[in-house]
Amino acid sequence: MKFSINRQAFIKALNDVARAISSRTTIPILTNIKLDLTEEDLVLTGSNADISIKIALEASDTTNELVVESTGGITLPATFFINIVKHLPADKMTLEIDGLQALITSGSASFKINGQPSSAYPKLPELSESKSLKVSAAQLVEIIAQTKISASTQESRPILTGIHLTLDGNQIKAVTTDSHRLSQRIVTLTGTENTDKVSVIIPAKAFNELQSLLDGQNRVEIKLSSNQAAFIFGKTTFYSRLLEGNYPETDRLIPSEATTELQIDAAALSGAIDRASLLSHESRNNVILLTIKDGQAQLSGNSQEVGQVKEELTAEKVVGEDLEISFNPDYVRDALRVLQGKTVELKFTTNLRPFIIIPEGETDNKQLQLVTPVRTF
Repeated sequence: MKFSINRQAFIKALNDVARAISSRTTIPILTNIKLDLTEEDLVLTGSNADISIKIALEASDTTNELVVESTGGITLPATFFINIVKHLPADKMTLEIDGLQALITSGSASFKINGQPSSAYPKLPELSESKSLKVSAAQLVEIIAQTKISASTQESRPILTGIHLTLDGNQIKAVTTDSHRLSQRIVTLTGTENTDKVSVIIPAKAFNELQSLLDGQNRVEIKLSSNQAAFIFGKTTFYSRLLEGNYPETDRLIPSEATTELQIDAAALSGAIDRASLLSHESRNNVILLTIKDGQAQLSGNSQEVGQVKEELTAEKVVGEDLEISFNPDYVRDALRVLQGKTVELKFTTNLRPFIIIPEGETDNKQLQLVTPVRTF
């Protein structure tokens, strides 16, 4: 096996594949990156058993400057190999395999590193019995960004560490909850004729890595099987295992009516929460209080050790019953950030029931953030 390649194109592909590689794995060979060379392309593969990323660098793409002298395959220690390639002196590099040893040369520099046979690397999933649909990359990025914040990071309930995707006709619904908050995004897909109803749970960590790879992409093909999902875009294939189990029924958590409503500029509310949380973060419970009375809204934060803060909110509209409700400021700030709206509506029922945050004018819960209040008495 021997080839030469443009080093910058190679580094870009190596960095992307490395997103799937972890030093903490029970399968030692998965700390390696796999290289498979044919006459047509160089295929790089990285995996941590939960996600796998495969990228093809084609000889026909002139930006790669890939010249194949002899075909073959090997796996090389990912961290060492990528660092070597990044620090080579010339614009092009050559890699040659002799047995299980790789000779890397570029300009006046040369390295030798030991590898393992590519045949020992675990095979990538085969999704022959799969359902397929195509979505725009922008829609997929939006879905991920607006829901991943509410996925749990606690492995005690693994099912809640995922994003629950439901496909029905040309609609895709994504929901996450960590039992303290909930995010929901419903998108009508463009350019797809999917009609089958499918429900899967994909780890939020996987989606986070996928989001980083979608920049600049146009369309994404999604293939879903019983235990794996594959996302295909450009020359990249991203695989993720699915979480097994039944996701909680979240629709019943979303209140259908409100007794108190607050309409306010999102940036103004976020700024007030920032100021109130300066003291609440010093407190053990990290809670701030929203008081709505006589058509006025006020935020306050308190720390026995430090002091107290109060701020009157300039709301565009306050309607309904008076209310005092306590909540975690970080949850509401996260919700405001992902909604990206100039004006938001907060809808409350009682001070002990979850409240929702939606963009102004939202009527069918397509963009929704739900926060559970904190009982302070």
